[in-house]
Amino acid sequence: MQFKRRKARAAIGAMALALVLSACGGGSGSGGDSEYPIAENPEFASGSTPAKLADSGKITVGVKFDQPGLGFMPPGEDNPVGFDIEMAKIIAGQLGIAPSDIQWKETVSDNREPFLQNEVVDIVIASYSITEDRQKVVGQAGPYYVTGQQLLVREEDKDKITGPEDLKGVKVCSVTGSTSIETVTKEYGAEPVPFDTYSACVRQLQNGTVDAVTTDGAILLGYAAQSPDELEVVGPVFSEERYGVGYYKGDTEMCKFLTETINQSFENGSWKSAFESTLGESGIETPEPPTTDSCSQG
Repeated sequence: MQFKRRKARAAIGAMALALVLSACGGGSGSGGDSEYPIAENPEFASGSTPAKLADSGKITVGVKFDQPGLGFMPPGEDNPVGFDIEMAKIIAGQLGIAPSDIQWKETVSDNREPFLQNEVVDIVIASYSITEDRQKVVGQAGPYYVTGQQLLVREEDKDKITGPEDLKGVKVCSVTGSTSIETVTKEYGAEPVPFDTYSACVRQLQNGTVDAVTTDGAILLGYAAQSPDELEVVGPVFSEERYGVGYYKGDTEMCKFLTETINQSFENGSWKSAFESTLGESGIETPEPPTTDSCSQG
């Protein structure tokens, strides 16, 4: 099944409403209960990473804490919420691990590879676009979702900055280590201003230090919804971002497990449930799941 590109722009626009998500839907933020299947006594190849995780009954997952609708830690809550969080619960469930036994580790864009390489986390599910450069140092299974890059600007600049072609020499913020900041710098001549988090970039935009913020439209519209009279998402989608699950490079058994679990979630309805209880709360039509890659990249 292929992602329907003709639906992408409408879907991204509607995702602004996903900001309202906190503890609603899909058990997000819940401690022990899960609406997703939790395997009883799952069997894996002896000595494999899935077997070790299943035997331990615990998993550490690197996620974002500052992306409404995808990976967000609501003030005063103990657990993050969002589509990425629900996907992590689906994966944990197939290891026989309940949500209460998932350790959520806040992960920013620039430390996703080090966290995997140094085994700080077992997997990363953090709006983690699959790229050839990243696959040189880590494994990435998926994609489980496809979105696209856009721009966030101040309301008064929406007629001056209307798309990526207007970025030459413009100060543009995105997170350190992201594909988004590479794209606008190399392809459109923007002046990059990297920060650790998207929320920090948005603050820089609001105080006039930068003139645009760029990342996936699904993320930007969440921030625009927080300040609708001040910020606006402009221009067309100008890249394709394929979100994958990061794991330790070369772990073929883990890749096979993750890919099979993602495909199974497409087939048994759990992916749809995860989407509709998070990003889909806006009322948008659930997209068709993407086609996953093979595990040949390791």
